[in-house]
Amino acid sequence: MTPDVDADVIVVGGGISGLASAWGLQQRGARVVLLEAAPRAGGAIGSSREHGCLLESGPNSALETTPLIGPLLTALGIAGERVDTNAAARNRYILRHGKLIALPLSPAAFFATRLFSTRAKLRLFCEPFIGRGAQAAEETVADFVRRRLGTELLDYAINPFVGGVYAGNPATLSVSAAFPRLHELEQRYGSLIWGQLAGARKRARNPEKSKQSAPMFAFREGMQTLTDAIAQRLARVELGTEAVSVVPRDGSYVVTASSANGPREFRARAALLATPAYAAARLVAPFAATAAAALAAVSYPPVAVAFSIYRRSAIAHPLDGFGMLIPECERRQILGTIFSSTLFENRAPDGLVLLTSFVGGTRQPELAQRDEQAIADLVQSELAALLGITANPEFVHVKRWPRAIPQYTLGHAERMGQVAAAERKFPGLFFCANYRGGISIGDCIKSADRAADQVAAFLLGA
Repeated sequence: MTPDVDADVIVVGGGISGLASAWGLQQRGARVVLLEAAPRAGGAIGSSREHGCLLESGPNSALETTPLIGPLLTALGIAGERVDTNAAARNRYILRHGKLIALPLSPAAFFATRLFSTRAKLRLFCEPFIGRGAQAAEETVADFVRRRLGTELLDYAINPFVGGVYAGNPATLSVSAAFPRLHELEQRYGSLIWGQLAGARKRARNPEKSKQSAPMFAFREGMQTLTDAIAQRLARVELGTEAVSVVPRDGSYVVTASSANGPREFRARAALLATPAYAAARLVAPFAATAAAALAAVSYPPVAVAFSIYRRSAIAHPLDGFGMLIPECERRQILGTIFSSTLFENRAPDGLVLLTSFVGGTRQPELAQRDEQAIADLVQSELAALLGITANPEFVHVKRWPRAIPQYTLGHAERMGQVAAAERKFPGLFFCANYRGGISIGDCIKSADRAADQVAAFLLGA
């Protein structure tokens, strides 16, 4: 088999991390070939129309946390397709004692809300006087929040938030890995509250935005607009081509892949692996066993996404918000629901609403493994009880992800240290995916830009 040598870099994986990395390298003058096992690029990002409604099988939106996003959309020619959230989507509901209560969005609203008890509100005044955690000691998100803010804020603010973002459990996630800004605030200022106040001027000057303050956006025809635009502008994308081995050989990398036309080989000076951690582990295990073990240890719980279309007249709740999140202590069977047709315009025809619900995660993985009809029935029962729905849906579709979101659990930084050690040991080998540097689209774009810089520097120095 004669290798294809007409490339500087082979990018393995065509999700947002691989696409953005390949784009960044192409913009820096590198010859790039991207290999993607699926028949289309985009990874978890996927948009489709059903009954006039726009369904998002992966991320529903993105946060403009990095200044890289605006120039990227302009360069791709899709800035005009961007849409911002509706003003009506400002509220975020949390379930407490079976009732949905809007999360307070200001200090005044916090002290007026029924979501937290008087005791929990007063407990917040203690936060500035609680000492720092030991810098060298890794702490779970749950332990960190309980220590600084109390159990009630953990149960009714952080737990549902973590369930919504990571489909995860704050009792297992590492605060320094999963929420590094919180950890940094405590270490630098000794207090989250003092850190918020003292760091306000610095944050205002910083082009990077926190996830709490960054604008949220999507595209008229869904998030797939972004991944399609990148894929269409790359010089060479090989779809339906699954990498089965990566071998360092004579100062280059040979990637063997399977395709409909049989096995193929690709050779380049550098290889960037933009696959999930478990897939990257299989590829590097023959020559980087320690890094492979670290990658294989990153867990991905199953998540099911249920899209439900209802007549607006059948729902008692005003749906005046982003959606609802469910604390674990409420003992329900969904993680939360996005009010998709409220969040953005043109997500559903007049008279209909689209709700996107999430099931499983680390909280109840067994629920996401049920058959699709069982998941659909479960979700409809939960929505009827929580939103006051009095009629059957017009349409339900379930998408299951057997391995959904990487969990930044205790020991994650050490595992990523092993990945970085493999990059040093094997010059020309790079890793870039959402298990490293953050799981959001903005995080992935930022990580991809950094990876493109590193690979380009390697090519120049090689």
